[in-house]
Amino acid sequence: MQKLDSDFYNRADVVKIAKDLIGKVLVTQFGQVLTSGRIVETEAYAGVIDKASHAYGGRRTNRTEVMYKNGGVAYVYLCYGIHYLFNVVTNVADTPHAVLIRALEPLQGVETMLARTGKKVADYTLTKGPGNVSKALGIATSHTGWDLRSDELFIAADGCTPKAKDIIATPRIGVDYAGEDAKLPYRFILNGNPYVSGKKLKLF
Repeated sequence: MQKLDSDFYNRADVVKIAKDLIGKVLVTQFGQVLTSGRIVETEAYAGVIDKASHAYGGRRTNRTEVMYKNGGVAYVYLCYGIHYLFNVVTNVADTPHAVLIRALEPLQGVETMLARTGKKVADYTLTKGPGNVSKALGIATSHTGWDLRSDELFIAADGCTPKAKDIIATPRIGVDYAGEDAKLPYRFILNGNPYVSGKKLKLF
């Protein structure tokens, strides 16, 4: 596997990056514990102009400050006081773009994922949805700001490239508060993959 480099993350088009992350592999190796999964669902958030983004309007808080760093670092936040959501910061410094990783297809460390999530069976819910992704891979808010080219937490290409026709763009999930921006086709899924979250699409 080849870790994604700065050139991948520092591009200006966060929507393109979100699409390009489909098929890549997210890896954690904390101590001797290795877990990984193939990314099958992402959502792009386009910074200050995107009403669904935490950085909309140039908002800067202790939590969101990491979004203003150079691309290629992790942004992890706690949602509803329950779920850790893992995001990839993109673009260059002071342009707060990010991509939420919403679902993975497990590759390595399934037994560890089961232990972390408290699940008994490795069914499709194991890494379906962003909260389950972070729980299964052991990611928490303490990993905010981590370099995604480190040996402990990184994203890599392993030669698997989905066909363009198999990557579907849809509106994002759970951002109704964003008005018209909620309708933007900024969510990408690997069509037909059972780990993708949300309702099944009806394709015409």
